[in-house]
Amino acid sequence: MAINDIHTPVMLDRCVELLAPALEQPGAVLVDATLGMAGHAEAILQRFPNLVLVGLDRDLEALAIAEERLKPFRDRVHLVHTVYDGIREALDGLGIREVNGILFDLGVSSLQLDRVERGFSYSKDAPLDMRMDNTSDLTAEVILATYSEADLRRIFRDYGEEKLAARYAKAIAESRETTPMTRSAQLVQVITAVTPVAVQRTGHPAKRVFQALRIEVNQELAVLERAIPAALDAVTVGGRIVVMAYQSLEDRIVKKLLAAASGSTAPAGLPIELPEHKPLFKLLIRGAELASEEEKASNPRATSVRLRAAERLRRAA
Repeated sequence: MAINDIHTPVMLDRCVELLAPALEQPGAVLVDATLGMAGHAEAILQRFPNLVLVGLDRDLEALAIAEERLKPFRDRVHLVHTVYDGIREALDGLGIREVNGILFDLGVSSLQLDRVERGFSYSKDAPLDMRMDNTSDLTAEVILATYSEADLRRIFRDYGEEKLAARYAKAIAESRETTPMTRSAQLVQVITAVTPVAVQRTGHPAKRVFQALRIEVNQELAVLERAIPAALDAVTVGGRIVVMAYQSLEDRIVKKLLAAASGSTAPAGLPIELPEHKPLFKLLIRGAELASEEEKASNPRATSVRLRAAERLRRAA
């Protein structure tokens, strides 16, 4: 099966449109901080024939697919195995100080969801893995075996926004006393058994627990808190950053950090805004932009996307 048949980039045309004014500059460099299977990267390299791409990903399987896909552009592509909060180190390693564009397409990728053995899906039985980088040590199985009931409750509540977090943590703690939890089907069974029927009718009871475990395994929110400031710092004047988030916890972090970068730092009551207090960035979109209804219908992954974008106005004095 062709890769284009299994991977459709979300809001591709809109991303290109937002990044274009920055990428048309001579010698432009774009960082795709979440390269994945390189759907966005391939289209952007085709559109801008002089562009240099730096592609980052923590998933070695994704990097191998991207490398093959981007072979026609190999002279303009640098691929780096790193989590996206390593953007500064990746650029330093390539001798690049500033870039013209940065793209983040957050969350779990189509590749990771489609590989049953990676354990990301609650709908298919698989080992409880959930690592985006399979060279790391922490897995969902380790979390479920070693975290205290209180810590399980905390991550289900904070990362899954799960109302039944306490009930699920207690059930897991009790179950693992007699049977090691190694498979996703075991976890789903334990969760389902203590979920009221009325709640089950509103959606799969394990959805939020799986989200929470995935976020904890990959430290996604902590990484994002570090990655956005590092990315903003790397953007040159006139450069742009585009971020797509798929769940509210990520989007809140992106919104907060972009708002801070695009706000004045003038103290309240100051009669005149001094140049050093002027915003470093301007927001390119009011609020978050959603995918069109047509795209949501043709590409289910676009259903929950929230896109935000900003442009650098100046460097701090």
